[in-house]
Amino acid sequence: MTTRYLLSHVSPLGGDRVDMVLADGVVEAVAPAGTLTADASGETGETVVVDCSALVALPGLVDLHTHLREPGREDSETISSGTRAAAVGGFTAVHAMANTTPVQDTAGVVEQVWRIGSEAGWADVHPVGAVTVGLAGEHLAELGSMASSAAQVRVFSDDGKCVWDPVLMRRALEYVKSFDGVIAQHAQEPRLTEGAQMNEGVVSAEIGLAGWPAVAEEAIIARDVLLAEHVGSRLHVCHLSTAGSVDLIRWAKARGINVTAEVTPHHLILTDELARGYDPLFKVNPPLRTAADVEAVREGLADGTIDIVATDHAPHTREDKDCEWAAAAFGMTGLETALSVVQQTMVDTGRMTWADVARVLSTAPARIGRIDQGPRPQGRPLEVGEPANVVLVDPAATRTVVPAEQATASANSPFGGYELPGAVVATFLRGRATVFEGRPVEQAEVAR
Repeated sequence: MTTRYLLSHVSPLGGDRVDMVLADGVVEAVAPAGTLTADASGETGETVVVDCSALVALPGLVDLHTHLREPGREDSETISSGTRAAAVGGFTAVHAMANTTPVQDTAGVVEQVWRIGSEAGWADVHPVGAVTVGLAGEHLAELGSMASSAAQVRVFSDDGKCVWDPVLMRRALEYVKSFDGVIAQHAQEPRLTEGAQMNEGVVSAEIGLAGWPAVAEEAIIARDVLLAEHVGSRLHVCHLSTAGSVDLIRWAKARGINVTAEVTPHHLILTDELARGYDPLFKVNPPLRTAADVEAVREGLADGTIDIVATDHAPHTREDKDCEWAAAAFGMTGLETALSVVQQTMVDTGRMTWADVARVLSTAPARIGRIDQGPRPQGRPLEVGEPANVVLVDPAATRTVVPAEQATASANSPFGGYELPGAVVATFLRGRATVFEGRPVEQAEVAR
């Protein structure tokens, strides 16, 4: 029996309230609030009426930058646990980064990741292909075969490492043009960041940790936007973090270069001052920057210079984080807190509307990843006939983050103990509830 959902008095994108019916995988009906009833919403299947009078509806969120760790590091995350966390955070699609073991540098590995994600059923999983074999930065990976595989890869990245060789980067940009792919660059000049532990600045000097200068990020971005212009290809800049990087992207876009950029939630709110306690939970790549950088990336996101928010969800085992700073792994979890951080820093401050949130967390990442079309499109508008990928958010709710209670298999959240606004009440993947009343819904459960 198919379950239908009548979302009563819901506010799409924060606008006027309507009644919306999700059935047979699509948005079946949209009508003025209070005009649809359970009896009128369909003739077959159970109809569940959801009181949405305090809720905002957004298109299912899309993350262009997730680390699911499988295959190889299932001790820190699996595709199932990671996508379950994604659903809890309101995501209906994630792009799984290539730095697995083995690396996602062949059609066989990306198809494995794609199939496991499909079987898990929490969210659509789109593998990101490696740019170079083994992420070694020496030879191009099988870009064409990954693109033509069942996974239909369109995003390629050596994330965690920079494609530092300009000739190799040029060849990669040229190659992906043939199938409308994009190179997602981890902008980190390796010689300028050898042994780097945190942002280079006043704090690093005072506490004695090796610094990572902003120019190490900015130099690669400057080079690559010029390469993208020369080749006429698409470039995406991962986890942009400095004021200078925002200026470079703004300049490149004004010049007409086909470049997009992302910022992480943690770079929207946290600063390098947190390193003073030497807590490895705040060790991340790229590092937390200064308050001035945080302000610059917020401004860049608000004015459209930065296209999207991407989580860079990077789960680690307790052993990889519960150690001294220098020995700890880089990375933070983020799928379950991303929407709340965006609400706190951008919506509640008046810099963005909920329609803007839908753009930076759904529509734009789906377009960049080229998953806004095809057999299972994401990031589509909440209109009749469109796929029923929907997240219901209670913007008035507040919650205290308890990392050990999150759905992800790892607990390395930098927001432990933080009180954050907003709560995901329900997530629907093509009309099927993956989260309902704030609780993950196992596929085997009888739909409510």
